[in-house]
Amino acid sequence: MSTAFAIDFEADNLIEADFSQHPVAVHAREVTRRFSGQAVLDSLDLTIHSGEFVALLGASGSGKTTLLRILAGLDAPDGGEAWVPEARTVVFQEPRLVQSKTVWKNVVIGLPGKAASRQRAEAALAEVGLSHRADAWPATLSGGEAQRAALARALVREPKLLLLDEPFAALDALTRLKMQRLIGELCQAHGPATLLVTHDVEEAILLADRILVLKEGRIAFDRRVRLPHPRRAGGADFDTLRDTLLAELGVPQTH
Repeated sequence: MSTAFAIDFEADNLIEADFSQHPVAVHAREVTRRFSGQAVLDSLDLTIHSGEFVALLGASGSGKTTLLRILAGLDAPDGGEAWVPEARTVVFQEPRLVQSKTVWKNVVIGLPGKAASRQRAEAALAEVGLSHRADAWPATLSGGEAQRAALARALVREPKLLLLDEPFAALDALTRLKMQRLIGELCQAHGPATLLVTHDVEEAILLADRILVLKEGRIAFDRRVRLPHPRRAGGADFDTLRDTLLAELGVPQTH
């Protein structure tokens, strides 16, 4: 029986969680997607359980975002099947806020009726530390603030599946670290199945319960991360896993 580690970020305590006992949130079977006759995804199989945080690595063009778009319902496979929760949402690299609406209205945009209340928006903004910007216009937000607003918009929908498409790539290094910590805390608090697409090996190790490497259209590497939280870059175990992942990605090591 395989196990992974779920984290109490507030107390910085390690809590062992057996995700194999959780309901399956994502089940992809023999998913194939072709572009111009070439298979970007080739009979790919993937299972993610409720509450599990999975990071997906792969070279540029390996199909990471294609897989995410299929799971989000934004694209359709040419073959195979993917079962996902109806309650799912995506945070992209760009915040994609509507410039003609204030921040709180962006958070609840598209929600039906009473669900689109200011009270609900403010509760979500409080979780991401953005209560003071509820009435701001998107153009006045910093990059980190805009991405926190996008995260609040995703979480207010109470998703069973949260899809993250390189959401920190455009941020400066310090803001990126803060956002990594925040997303870890929020995913622990809300408990969705989470799939993070990233090029950043260290980011994957810092956040994920499980790391996958996509290669030649299939999952070529699948490993649970057994490092205790709070995680910091560095240390023998961290470095060993980083080097293993870099080798899987075809990056030669100099030491």
